[in-house]
Amino acid sequence: MLLTENNLMRVTEIKRATRESPRVKEFFFHDEPCSKGRPGQFVMIWLPGFDEIPMSLSSTHPNGLVSVAVAKVGEATELFHKKREGDLVGVRGPLGNSFQLERGNVLLIGGGTGIAPLAFLAEELAGLKTGITFLMGAKTKEELLFLSRIKRLSTNTKFRVFTSTEDGSFGHKGVVTELAEEILEKEEFDTIYACGKELMLLKIFRLAQKHRTPLQVSLERLMRCAIGLCGSCVIGKYRVCVDGPVFTDRQLKEVESEFGRFRRSLDGSKVPLQSLR
Repeated sequence: MLLTENNLMRVTEIKRATRESPRVKEFFFHDEPCSKGRPGQFVMIWLPGFDEIPMSLSSTHPNGLVSVAVAKVGEATELFHKKREGDLVGVRGPLGNSFQLERGNVLLIGGGTGIAPLAFLAEELAGLKTGITFLMGAKTKEELLFLSRIKRLSTNTKFRVFTSTEDGSFGHKGVVTELAEEILEKEEFDTIYACGKELMLLKIFRLAQKHRTPLQVSLERLMRCAIGLCGSCVIGKYRVCVDGPVFTDRQLKEVESEFGRFRRSLDGSKVPLQSLR
């Protein structure tokens, strides 16, 4: 694979960091190539002296400002959360493909940090005067990301927002796939977009197949090189970092023996995912 400007590391300064939930912060920085990124694409963030990690774009702005939403889930993200305004990080991107914007009546389904790229997507779709139904899921009300940002879009009469929390603290009590199942039994959609944990996406894939609705999902896999060389993000015949991270229902059908069942470990071996709830 040829190296492009997007693949080359640049150093940038964190402009600000805002807390979005008890374990998620959104970090803003300036980077001209990344500011041209599209919903669904990702960047590689280098934490000097430690590691490089993939992050979905949560927003871009014409002035070159870019943001990523970072959940504290391990050593690298814990270190990232300690970064402050003025600290330096490295960045490569935007990388991978993006969601394809479709008109008509669309359904967005986001779980946890998967809400971040879908919030970016919703803003793009809203500009097309598309009918949008956004389903947001989290464990608790405090963990629902970008709720006020998304609700601002819902002032458009063609934009609806429904929430789901596992503890019942806000909206539907249960997981967001239950909410999706209910609404798909009542309404027809031209396209479904989804992002979240792979087991959640497997359930959405099955619902889309049942209702014969085109689907686009953003997959999260272990990414080390992000240029298609190392193979750590492989799913079937695809490399998520260069062939994705956005995949259609047709592509998911081709890798159904692995999708929602296995992922790759650091040594490249297959690791079974937990049983679907």
